[in-house]
Amino acid sequence: MPNSSPSRYRTTNWSAYNASLRKRGSLSIWFDPDMAWHAKKSGQQGRPKTFSDAAIQTCLTLKVFFGLPLRQTVGLVESLIRMAGQDWPLPDFSTLCRRRARIAVQIPYRASGQPLNQLVDSTGIKFRGDGEWLARKHGASRCKQWRKVHLAMDAGTGDVRAVEFTSSRQGDSPMLPELLAQIPQDEQIETVPADGAYDTRRCHGAIIKRGANAIIPIRRNGRAWKEGCPAASARNEILRATRHLGRALWRKWAEYHVRSRVEARMNRLKLFGERIMSRDPDRQTAEILIRIAIMNRFSALGRAEMEAVV
Repeated sequence: MPNSSPSRYRTTNWSAYNASLRKRGSLSIWFDPDMAWHAKKSGQQGRPKTFSDAAIQTCLTLKVFFGLPLRQTVGLVESLIRMAGQDWPLPDFSTLCRRRARIAVQIPYRASGQPLNQLVDSTGIKFRGDGEWLARKHGASRCKQWRKVHLAMDAGTGDVRAVEFTSSRQGDSPMLPELLAQIPQDEQIETVPADGAYDTRRCHGAIIKRGANAIIPIRRNGRAWKEGCPAASARNEILRATRHLGRALWRKWAEYHVRSRVEARMNRLKLFGERIMSRDPDRQTAEILIRIAIMNRFSALGRAEMEAVV
């Protein structure tokens, strides 16, 4: 009888990983006294901006990281500026609210220098409606509303490389070409693991166009496509391999299990809150992008390196 016990793993860099976990709570990581706080002159007509985009993003990052309202965020930033010995002007809450709808959030990421293994998935996040306790006690409310977050994550570095924020009615497969388009053309994509919702001609075609291999399981009722295009040939090859090996063995052979990493990333996205605080779509987008920028910064500080215990 084969050994059916679950695999065991151990962390090989526990000291460094433990130190990185402590750094995540350090204010010096999220507030840099050497940043360009004042906005540069744009040369355009009208009143010039007082605060740079980096300053606004820093304030919004502290807001999301600590789960603060805008006015309390202003108080936190003011105390940090004073402790840093700076005489910078302070943005008020209305300035943060107004700039949040127009800011181009900068998401840091690391380039591994190797062909990318892009893990793709999506999840829903609530922005209106009763909590779980009220829904259980009084019944579900009709006013509950959701948005969808579509992510493409680099399995090598753990950084989110592409993101789309849409309405809850938007399907998953139409967004995969948009996610791949956010990856620079000079970066090679090797594989794109995704679940069965992306088993469409559009997705397979977009993956082949980037010179990558799709690792997408065929749906239970899936049939062979008519040959005549590269997307059909690649997809039918997956179908033949699945029928020959079986679904479970194909998933192991194709290393489909690595897609669980992006599912874990979705869970971490919701650790900042099961719902988003903003109501305006542009401000909601900025809030999600800020969360992703924080997660990428977490990965840059240090990740756990695991190995199987024999």
